[in-house]
Amino acid sequence: MAYLEIVLGSLAAFLLGFAWYTALFGKIWQRETGITDEQAQSGIAITHGLAFLMMCVISFGINFVINMHDISEQTFVHGAFHGALSAMLGAVPIVAIHYLYQKKSLTLFLIDAGFAVAFFALSGGVMAALKLG
Repeated sequence: MAYLEIVLGSLAAFLLGFAWYTALFGKIWQRETGITDEQAQSGIAITHGLAFLMMCVISFGINFVINMHDISEQTFVHGAFHGALSAMLGAVPIVAIHYLYQKKSLTLFLIDAGFAVAFFALSGGVMAALKLG
C-alpha cells in the first residue's frame, strides 16, 4: 500500500497543479514568466512525465515523515500539516533564494511558493488519510 499512497498523493498534487497553473493562475504565471502558449505546449509530455516523477520523489519524502507517527495519528489533517511544514521549511526557502538571485517578481514567487505549500499539504493529507483505509 505504501507505494500506492505515494502515487495517489502525487496524482492529487498533479491534478492540483493542472488547476493551479491553468484556471487559477495560468495567465498571470505566463505573463510573469514570459512563457508563450506555444512554449508551454512544447514537449508537454516529457515535461508532465518528469514533473510527475519529481512529485513522486517529494511525496516519498513526505510519506517518510508521516510514517514516523503512529497509525492512529495519521489523518488527512495530520498529513497535510506535515506536508505544509515540509514545504515551508524546504521548498519555499529554495524558491525564494532562486527568485531573489533571478530577480523574479513577488507575484511569481507567491504563485509558485503557494503551489508548493498546497501541493505538499494535499499530498501529505491524501497519503495519511489512505493509511486509515
